[in-house]
Amino acid sequence: MNQQLQNLSTQLLTMDNQFRYTDEELIARFQDGDEQAYVELVNRYRDKLMSFIYRFVNDMEQAEDIVQDALLKLFTHKHYYKSIAKFSTWIYTVAGNLAKTELRKKKTRKVTSLSQMGLEDKDYELPSVAPESDDVIQGEYIEKKIQAAIQKLPLHFRTVTILRDIQELSYEEISKIVDVPLGTVKSRINRARLQLQKDLKKLK
Repeated sequence: MNQQLQNLSTQLLTMDNQFRYTDEELIARFQDGDEQAYVELVNRYRDKLMSFIYRFVNDMEQAEDIVQDALLKLFTHKHYYKSIAKFSTWIYTVAGNLAKTELRKKKTRKVTSLSQMGLEDKDYELPSVAPESDDVIQGEYIEKKIQAAIQKLPLHFRTVTILRDIQELSYEEISKIVDVPLGTVKSRINRARLQLQKDLKKLK
């Protein structure tokens, strides 16, 4: 029994050490040929990227395709990442650019869908509407209203709002991702929040 406990303790310590790698350390290990580091990065970012991209395109299947493309680019273009930037900034930029390309295609086709909701979209805070177990239907209704309001925002407002209020990135990191000054980011977020409040009131 003591040996089993010792083995379990060793396994837990090994797992804990694995989680201590920063994103930047993991991408460096992957660039050096450690494919397990790639797996860990995918585990860390897949769900985050899914919620980020879904808010852009409002289509779960399309979001899955875009995230797959982004993760494929991470695998095939790993050496494009340079340590002068945070890894999260780089991967969000890659995914965001892919999403914007799809949005441009979608706009030309004039296709809009507000009906597809994903299981991952259940606990974001814009505002906090995570449904209680006894009020799932009401929670889903509110979530749909929030998503509809987000879709009405201009793209440059939508981007910073998703990154800040849903992904909870810092203003500084958002500034790097969207490549605009910090003051502009804050201004866009404030204006987007005001617009969301107005639109959500209309949707009640």
